[in-house]
Amino acid sequence: MKKKLYTVLIFSKLNTRRFFRDRLSIFFGILFPLIFLFVFGGIFGSQDNSISFSVALVNDSPSAFAKDYADAIKKSEVFKVDPDIKTLDGAREKMGRSQLDATLVLPKDFGVVKQGQTYPSGTLMVYYTNNNATAGQQLATQLNGSFNDPKQDGINIKLTGITPPFTAEGKELNQKSLSPFDYTFAGLLGFSIIGLGIFGPVNVFPELKKQGILRRLHTTSLKTWQYFLATMLSQAVIGLVSLAVMFAVAIAVFDLRVLGNWLELTAFLTLSIFAILGIGLAIGGWAKNERQAAPLSNIVVFPMMFLSGTFFPRFLMPEWLQNVSAFLPLTPVVDGIRLIATEGKHFVDLGPQLGLIALWIVVIYAIAFKVFRWE
Repeated sequence: MKKKLYTVLIFSKLNTRRFFRDRLSIFFGILFPLIFLFVFGGIFGSQDNSISFSVALVNDSPSAFAKDYADAIKKSEVFKVDPDIKTLDGAREKMGRSQLDATLVLPKDFGVVKQGQTYPSGTLMVYYTNNNATAGQQLATQLNGSFNDPKQDGINIKLTGITPPFTAEGKELNQKSLSPFDYTFAGLLGFSIIGLGIFGPVNVFPELKKQGILRRLHTTSLKTWQYFLATMLSQAVIGLVSLAVMFAVAIAVFDLRVLGNWLELTAFLTLSIFAILGIGLAIGGWAKNERQAAPLSNIVVFPMMFLSGTFFPRFLMPEWLQNVSAFLPLTPVVDGIRLIATEGKHFVDLGPQLGLIALWIVVIYAIAFKVFRWE
């Protein structure tokens, strides 16, 4: 038995060395997922939660109050004021091209003390296009708050001395929720596991058959289970190196916080690599050449990529599709990574995910052993 396991270790080392000596394999196994990480990290990884608006500011009022208010808007971090636009007509073109969220117009009577009043008044006009309706409405709400909210400038309160009888207060719960990048990162790990576990064997096995290498191995005492186990060990090493690089970049560049236990996360990732690798072994072991392997692997991979919560949440899907996609092999992988890494869950909390992965391992490897061909 020791001799058989020694053979497994030898082939595992050979497979691992072959991967790291192949520049193309390194690119698609390690660097290619990093490209997706930077793309999605650039979209969802910003930690700046402040809201800002690109606006044009038109001051038609001669009052000193209007001048001071316009100066305050220009200095505010909330507004990015286009200094070149002085009229509403001049802002229309840029608003039509969505280069501006809105145009703020201070009318002639804005900030003027009207007859019978002891304080200035006026209506600030917020103009926006149909394409930027959401931003325009948010901007109007923000400006109303600056007039009436005592926690903001509270201009109306300062001028009149009257405090609004009803207010709303926001309070943060002492609980971490998923950020867009946290959610996406778990999906990117699943995407990387798919690439290593399926496309790796699918690309390698047909080539080894074409060169007659597997046929020559079959003439030796090497058993199928030994070859499979060696491939599993080598892919686990390669996969963990690739995922470790992704974690390092995500933590250093995009400030990813891992709440779960690293040892449990590593064990779960290893189990996930074994599960997805079985699909690659089944397809690559069955296919005689690339023409058979490529279309079959795409048929298997693409539904999992788009239905397993890899790039967007499954809860956005119709309920019947959620129920179906829950049983795909990649779904418990992505869900489990997300639960451990971002919610701090432990193995005892992942019963459904671990059970489904274990079931798929039994089914997939039974099929892989059945259909595997040495030539």
